[in-house]
Amino acid sequence: MKSRSLQDLEGMKRAVQEKLTRQKLEREEALRLERLRSAEQDLFKKAIGVVKPLASKPRVELKNEPSAPIASQQIKDDKNALRESLSDEFDVSSLLDTDDALSFRRPGIGVDVTKKLRKGDWSVQAQIDLHGLRREEARETLSEFIKDSVKNGVRCVRVIHGKGLGSPGKNPVLKSKVQSWLIQKKEILAFVQAKPTQGGAGAMIVLLTGR
Repeated sequence: MKSRSLQDLEGMKRAVQEKLTRQKLEREEALRLERLRSAEQDLFKKAIGVVKPLASKPRVELKNEPSAPIASQQIKDDKNALRESLSDEFDVSSLLDTDDALSFRRPGIGVDVTKKLRKGDWSVQAQIDLHGLRREEARETLSEFIKDSVKNGVRCVRVIHGKGLGSPGKNPVLKSKVQSWLIQKKEILAFVQAKPTQGGAGAMIVLLTGR
């Protein structure tokens, strides 16, 4: 019985020693692997040299907002409405004052207004040059210009239509068209032929309504 106990004790002792030996070997292996990794890192650093971080600018995350839809049909309809609202068949002869420049003033506007306009009492704040444009282009461009001018609070503008020297027969065709188109627009209070220094027979000074 006593011999059996000694054998058990010896077995336990050997088991403890084997466990301690195994743990020692595991620690040594872990230490060896750590030294190997450290050596590899040192070798890599020596190979690439000194590393500097790249300079980066601050970034702002922007949300992608959907762009507003373009009302292409509405734009097309507006242009057609502008074009149709200004007739080429409109007879302006009875509405023009019978002076040498054929000036115009809307009913209710006194003669003194065209006199002041001709003298330059209102400063020209914007101008448009229709010279060289085709009739449809000139009509649409003039309409947009008048609309934008009124929207921006402009009261006095100069419209350059040219003297027609390049037209067949040297007739100022565009001049009469521009007069007709301006008279048909309710935003126009009066207009006169420009002074020689402002274009003379090739331009008109136009007074617009306020906003």
